[in-house]
Amino acid sequence: MTEILDIDAVSRSFGGLKAVDRCSFKVREGSITGLVGPNGAGKSTLFSIVSGFTSPTSGRITFAGQAIHDMPSYRIARLGLRRTFQIPHELKRLSVLENLMVVPERQYGDRLLSILLPGSRVRTEEHHNEEEARRVLQTVGLAEKADHPAAMLSGGQKKLLELARCLASRPKLILLDEPTAGVNPTLIRHLVGVMRSLHASGISLLIIEHNMNVIMELCENVIVMDRGQVIATGSPQEIQANRQVLDAYLGGVEA
Repeated sequence: MTEILDIDAVSRSFGGLKAVDRCSFKVREGSITGLVGPNGAGKSTLFSIVSGFTSPTSGRITFAGQAIHDMPSYRIARLGLRRTFQIPHELKRLSVLENLMVVPERQYGDRLLSILLPGSRVRTEEHHNEEEARRVLQTVGLAEKADHPAAMLSGGQKKLLELARCLASRPKLILLDEPTAGVNPTLIRHLVGVMRSLHASGISLLIIEHNMNVIMELCENVIVMDRGQVIATGSPQEIQANRQVLDAYLGGVEA
């Protein structure tokens, strides 16, 4: 399988702190890859670098064959790399459906010149966008909440909405930052099912997750970070048996 994401010797320093230190790994196209490690390992900082929200101090990142380490986030997103956040950022005053309908770029109705366009052209586009938004909401299990205010969703439902907004842009790779954190067990099962469905549709997933049961169930390859560096890669079973990983999580096997 070819690599859709190649992270090569990426570092990021904040003053005297090296949050990410010469980090290197690859994500295979069409895979579900887990990124795990203790708190403070640099995982979320790395996500911010890959998605263009934070610039690397050094190193190179390639996505779908194109260098992206010096690109702004909006250009990276247009290439098909999208991300979610630990804390969802829904548009609170809009409905769940409207949160998705604002995703498509360059809509006719957003342009100043739209006042000169035939009204039917704008309405046709809005109708298409609404149909597509409802289809995506059906995919993630939020179709019944379409007309509800986004602010009224539960924490887990907001994470589903954020995932839906990624899907509405037709991504190639989604970075998921702790998708099950703070989510009740029933909704976790639903989220796992949605992630499986996305993977089956051809979307690659890179997941930061502390719930090791989810990692074991979903991921074919797991990358472990500690103190800004990659310390192990392998199958979930190999990672569970790796002494260096146990040391990182537990502070030493004897302890």
